[in-house]
Amino acid sequence: MLQLRILDEPLLPNLKTLELTEATADIVPFIPLFLSNGTTHIDIQFIASPPAVMIASVIIRLPKLCPNMQNITLRPLPDHPTVINAASEMLLTCNLDTLRFFLVDSALTEEANQVVCQLHNLRGLWLVFREHAPPPVVSLQSLTELDIEYHHDHDWLQAFRGTTLSKLTGIAFNANCGQIGDFLEAFESVALATSASATLLKFEFYTFRSWNPHYYSLLSFKQLKTLLIGFSCDDGCSSRLDDEIVIALAQAIPGLETLQLGNKPCQAPSNVTIQGLIALAHHCVGLTRLSIHFRAESLIVAVVNVPAPPVSGSESHLPRGNCALTSLEVGKIPAPDQYPIEAFLTLLHIFPHLLEIDYVDIGWKWIADTIALSNRIGSFVHHSGKVRSLHL
Repeated sequence: MLQLRILDEPLLPNLKTLELTEATADIVPFIPLFLSNGTTHIDIQFIASPPAVMIASVIIRLPKLCPNMQNITLRPLPDHPTVINAASEMLLTCNLDTLRFFLVDSALTEEANQVVCQLHNLRGLWLVFREHAPPPVVSLQSLTELDIEYHHDHDWLQAFRGTTLSKLTGIAFNANCGQIGDFLEAFESVALATSASATLLKFEFYTFRSWNPHYYSLLSFKQLKTLLIGFSCDDGCSSRLDDEIVIALAQAIPGLETLQLGNKPCQAPSNVTIQGLIALAHHCVGLTRLSIHFRAESLIVAVVNVPAPPVSGSESHLPRGNCALTSLEVGKIPAPDQYPIEAFLTLLHIFPHLLEIDYVDIGWKWIADTIALSNRIGSFVHHSGKVRSLHL
């Protein structure tokens, strides 16, 4: 490749988009060879953070190599002053009129933070708050996607109070701090003072720590389609979910399509029963992916012993819904140790379109395999209109 390259000329002069996934540090010195005046989109995702000095020397050259850069994504990057300065200089020297997405996993200098938060044409932004500093003045009228990584308390949220974010549809937070506290309440207070409260379709929050969030603060965002809250159960399960919370979410946010509460359901006992699952199926008919802690044995109780509690006062039996759910993650939840056929039938009764179960506990294997088999049989029956003879 180097032999094919003409001196001082880019290797691919007509390249508009450079996308490198699972890139290693070995590729960093060669990145400039692929870039040219026509390159407008750069998306590089490393397997691990490359050496700071090496990647900084490339980052600082990007505005000159790509003077019409529109989209820039670089992650993960080392937390190093050299990288912070390089990323800041890149932003300050690039063509701000053409820049639309700045998703760079690095903190910026105070000057660069102030500039990036005032770009009226910017549509996607990744902000990193690593230390206490004066919050920037935010005015991002065209912003549709916002990712924020923070490493201390959430006082920086006040920078967004009263701002105009009329086009914001997706927001994600990565908390790498010791104490998360009442983040959802603080976010609700700030968001309700902006225009984003009426446009937000996706809310994501991730932390590597245990956390027991107050989900009721999310009930104000009734138009959400994606709700993901990721927290760890490694140091003991912190999920305090119960039927009351799940039912409240289902009723308040009926447009949910993806719901994940916890990184992966663990084996700790849960207070969510079939009642909560029925509420989700009943109210969120467009739900396609679900991952929450729930009590698997309640699937058996509903069929073998007593009917499931009604979703509303007019229902006194286990309702069959038409929920679109296709993927259910049960993680480490212990599978029902008796009556697996009843658990299988109950799940398909509530979620008739279920295709797969993502499990860790081997006890779910029979249920998952049977669901897969039932789908193959159903597909065969659906497409067998011309079958005249069948020998088994």
